[in-house]
Amino acid sequence: MKKGGGVSEEAKKGGKKFNGPDSIKYKKKMKKKNMQRLGGAGLSLEAFANAKTRNDNYNPALIKKQREFYKNAKYVQKFKRSLKHQEKQNDPSTIARPLEDENETEEDRNVEQKNKKSKKKSQSLEELYKKKHEEQEKARLEREAIIQAAKEKREKTDAKRKALKEKMYKKTKSGQPVMKYRIEHMLETIENLNKANKATSST
Repeated sequence: MKKGGGVSEEAKKGGKKFNGPDSIKYKKKMKKKNMQRLGGAGLSLEAFANAKTRNDNYNPALIKKQREFYKNAKYVQKFKRSLKHQEKQNDPSTIARPLEDENETEEDRNVEQKNKKSKKKSQSLEELYKKKHEEQEKARLEREAIIQAAKEKREKTDAKRKALKEKMYKKTKSGQPVMKYRIEHMLETIENLNKANKATSST
């Protein structure tokens, strides 16, 4: 380079400029090459720690240990079951002993009487339960019948009201209401009122 800040002849011959935008491009290019050569950008601290703690590797020794553990657990379970079974067979309380008539004492008779009483009590309880159940069923059926009757009544009144509404809203071709149905309705209401008055006066 010259003292005045210009480019030297050697630099011109080489075709490289170390000042200006070309030098920045060159630096970036070199940085990129170095990054590629070194295997990309460095890992962050968090990524490095996660990579260290990750345990995704296939470990046949660990799998073998687990299999052995489960196998042993099965054997232990089988052994415990067989022990329980043997205890049940050897236990004298579980074996039923036939009672002999000769050795029957008063205590045995008392026990039998108590058993009979308890049976009677259980029978009476069953009867009470059955009665109560029947009463509840009867009450439920009555309720259902009342609900059904009310529903039918409501449906009838709704149908009547609908029919009356259709009649009352009928119109002629010119858009005038049809008076025939309205007059009939008025007559019916008057008759009903007269009937109600007669019934109240007679009582």
